[in-house]
Amino acid sequence: MATPDAPLLRALRGDRPERQPVWFMRQAGRSLPEYRELRVGTRMLDACLTPDLAAEITLQPIRRHSVDAAIFFSDIVVPLRLAGVAVEIEPGRGPVFADPVRTAADVERVTSIDPADVAGAAEPIRDAVRLVTAELGDGVPLIGFAGAPFTLAAYLVEGGPSKEHLRARGMMYADPTSWHRLAGWLAEVSRAFLQAQIDAGAQAVQLFDSWAGSLSRATFLEHVAPHSRAALEGVEVPRIHFGVGTGPFLADMRLGGIADAVGVDWRMPLDEAAAIVGPDTTLQGNIDPALLGAPWPVLAAHIDDILARGRAARAHVLNLGHGVPPDTDPAVLTRIVAHAHGEAE
Repeated sequence: MATPDAPLLRALRGDRPERQPVWFMRQAGRSLPEYRELRVGTRMLDACLTPDLAAEITLQPIRRHSVDAAIFFSDIVVPLRLAGVAVEIEPGRGPVFADPVRTAADVERVTSIDPADVAGAAEPIRDAVRLVTAELGDGVPLIGFAGAPFTLAAYLVEGGPSKEHLRARGMMYADPTSWHRLAGWLAEVSRAFLQAQIDAGAQAVQLFDSWAGSLSRATFLEHVAPHSRAALEGVEVPRIHFGVGTGPFLADMRLGGIADAVGVDWRMPLDEAAAIVGPDTTLQGNIDPALLGAPWPVLAAHIDDILARGRAARAHVLNLGHGVPPDTDPAVLTRIVAHAHGEAE
């Protein structure tokens, strides 16, 4: 396991390590040819629940890019599968649920599942985490992750991917009792999934709220933030909270101060974000994924601007403003890490 002096862990505590910490969301995945080769003939959720496979995929970007953290390879719907919810990931589409949760009766049905069932079924997850941390050694921490209640609900209520999440947002107003029951249950499920990773050796966690940007600030505060806070409350490792399009309520992404770091997408300069979140929160981000295909001088100037603006925060973890696109040249990510570390190019 990484020592407390690992650059990422220091930055999440609010220190300024000598080496700029950098990792990438979706660094383990389709941009790597070794990942694509390993996944041939294996469905996504099967890969997530096969310990040696999940561990190997988690470690691939560490070997290739020399990033400062591993992010556990999984999917946000894995804890729902562990809870017994029927879900599959369809190639080219994403998570698809056999029985969407749209009525009060549907909510009662799914929330009758004990969230403790996730912990009981999570031994493959713990096994994979143990394999990863045994190989990482003392320099690179493992980040555990889970989906936030709203993003999970957006898939579960819609029955699959959606651009506007109308059914999920509609439930908040049409049947707030059912909404809060569902979101509260999902918070417990995510919390159990995070704890399984922590128990096995994860030294930080990130809660992904990929679709939070579809919400107004008022809706986020009333219907979402309490449940996201519940998912992270009591977690005894550094906590990162990330969402896309959350600039209008970025300060609220601190969840009352329990998030040690807030992820910022590519839309807001980091010095502006630092002024919003205040002096007690580390920032993470915010390379625009669209620039990964730009000429190197353009991308390098973009990174240097981000690093300079990131000095306004108490600490800064360099990352993308969202995940690595599948068609990214892996050599570009390796070059970004070397550049951020100040190594000769």
